[in-house]
Amino acid sequence: MSKAILYDATKCTACRGCQVACKQWNGLETEMTTNTGTYENPPDLSSNTWLRIKFNEVSRNGNGAIDWIFTRQACMHCTDAACVNICPSGALSHNALGFVQFDKDKCAGCGYCVEFCPFNIPRAPCNRVSGVRKVDKCVFCADRVMNDEMPACVKSCPTGALQFGNRDEMLAIGRRRVAQIKQTHPEANLYGADELGGLHVMYVLPHSPEVHGLPAHPSVSVFSSTHDILQWVGISGAIVLGAGMGLNLMVNRARKIREMEAH
Repeated sequence: MSKAILYDATKCTACRGCQVACKQWNGLETEMTTNTGTYENPPDLSSNTWLRIKFNEVSRNGNGAIDWIFTRQACMHCTDAACVNICPSGALSHNALGFVQFDKDKCAGCGYCVEFCPFNIPRAPCNRVSGVRKVDKCVFCADRVMNDEMPACVKSCPTGALQFGNRDEMLAIGRRRVAQIKQTHPEANLYGADELGGLHVMYVLPHSPEVHGLPAHPSVSVFSSTHDILQWVGISGAIVLGAGMGLNLMVNRARKIREMEAH
C-alpha cells in the first residue's frame, strides 16, 4: 500500500520541531546559522539539513493585512521522479511503499539528480579532504516507515500540520481540508495529488503554489531519462547528443554547485 505525508500549511506554526526531529533521528550535524530577519533559519537545505520550513509574507486581499506563509521544503518523493530516471548508479529508486529511497553507498556523485530535480532538493557537497562528492536528501525515514512507524518529522508535529498514512487516505483528508478553507482562502488547493504522477508528500496550500515557492506545473525534462533519449533520436543520434549534453550538464552542474556552496 502506497504511503504519503500530508502537510497542511494552515496548521503550521513554524515551530521547527520537524527540523529538529529530522536531524536527531538521522544523526545530522548542526550548522552555524545567522538570524537575517527573514525567519528562515537555516537559509537553505544542505547535506546536514534535509528538511526546513520556509517563511514568507503576503498581503491578504489587498486590505493591508499580512498573512504569514509557512512552507515545508524537503524531498517530494515523486512518482515520476527525475532523480530516479536519471540516476546511473541505481542509488535512487522507488520503494515498494512509493517513496524515493536512497542508497548513499551506490551514489557516484555525478550530480544529475541535482540538475534535473524540478523542486531543487538534492544537495551534493564536495568533501574538502577526499574530494568525493555524494548526494544527500530526505529518505522518508525508511528505517521507521518500513517498521510501521511514522516519519520522525510527523511524529514531532504538535499541531497536526503533518499527517502520515496510506496515500489514498491522505488524499481524502487533504481534499476535505481544502474544501473547508475555500471560503477564507479562495486559492486553496491540494498540491501533489496529480503532479508528476502523484507526490508522496502532498500539501494543503491556502495560496497558489507560486506564493509558497513551488512550481505551479512541475515537469520532468525529456532528457532526464536515457530511455527517452533513445526513443527520440535513436542510438547513433543519442551518442552524438549525449556527448553534447554531457558537456553542457557538466558546465551547468558546476555552476549550480558553486552557487549552492556560496550560500
